[in-house]
Amino acid sequence: MKTEKSAFLKVATYNIHKGVQGFGPARRLEIHNLGLAIEQLDADIVCLQEVRKVHLREEKYFRHWPELPQAEFLAPPGYESIYKTNAFTRHGEHGNALLSRWPVMSHRHFDISDHRFEQRGLLHVEIQVGEVRLKSELTTQSEGRLPLNVHVIVVHLGLIPASRVRQIEKLQRYIEREVPVDAPLLVAGDFNDWGTRITNMMRNQLLNEFEGAKHPTYPSRLPIAQLDHVYAKGLTPVSQMVPHGKIWRRMSDHLPLVAQFDL
Repeated sequence: MKTEKSAFLKVATYNIHKGVQGFGPARRLEIHNLGLAIEQLDADIVCLQEVRKVHLREEKYFRHWPELPQAEFLAPPGYESIYKTNAFTRHGEHGNALLSRWPVMSHRHFDISDHRFEQRGLLHVEIQVGEVRLKSELTTQSEGRLPLNVHVIVVHLGLIPASRVRQIEKLQRYIEREVPVDAPLLVAGDFNDWGTRITNMMRNQLLNEFEGAKHPTYPSRLPIAQLDHVYAKGLTPVSQMVPHGKIWRRMSDHLPLVAQFDL
């Protein structure tokens, strides 16, 4: 049996800096602009980092703080939102989220914290992104369809280089345990890596990204480093881009990265 070539899958990853930019009295609420921006990306899957579920101090400070948790608030119409907490703070909590145009089949969270000063976790979501049409190897007649499930892992790695290496090792062991070996897999997020060490570790696990010019995502006002990545196994990377412009620079300290894959 063989599968017929299907459409592209568009995936975005975005560190939204908890929906707030600036410091002290000068800080401003950007979550409403982020909602419009994410809808404009028109991605099938949106992987988010530094997402707030609740923050009691900011709720009181900002008059227009959304009543919904940020992941639900940011989900375009018709999308499912999944959120899991990585870190608990004095006034609330924040973590990773995933927004999906396609049905979510399952989701789970796994703690990859490396030391007590940084709370980190991964969000693992299984998504049914459509169907593949099966054809006989001997004829061109269609013999039926099977659902195509893609596993997506959203990560936000630590600030210390040695910690990131250990977190990738934890991620690799997690994938071996929890993701079927023949299942399409995406790993996306903020890897906080200014070099190539993490990318090389991912390649050793057959997780690759689009090869070509780098697309810096940080800092958003003058991007010089690509800290955000979308790696894939079982899917073919076909393009990668970063939107630019004044509105994108002001919404977060990161720019979003948008990658497209051939299923």
